[in-house]
Amino acid sequence: MKFLITLENDDDGFIVASCPALPGCHSQGRNRKEAIGNITESIQAYIESMVKHGERVPGYSEFQEIEVAI
Repeated sequence: MKFLITLENDDDGFIVASCPALPGCHSQGRNRKEAIGNITESIQAYIESMVKHGERVPGYSEFQEIEVAI
């Protein structure tokens, strides 16, 4: 399965990773590689829990990146 993730710098110097398709599924890392590895593990655990509890796993969602001038 493929999931979109977002990466954002936080005030403490960590990179916060989130998966918008899975509410509450967040992780972080000291760098981009660590954040991606950690969110991958979080997504796997989240999906395993959904399957275990008979919940529907989200399907494909389309996303588009846009640039906003400010």
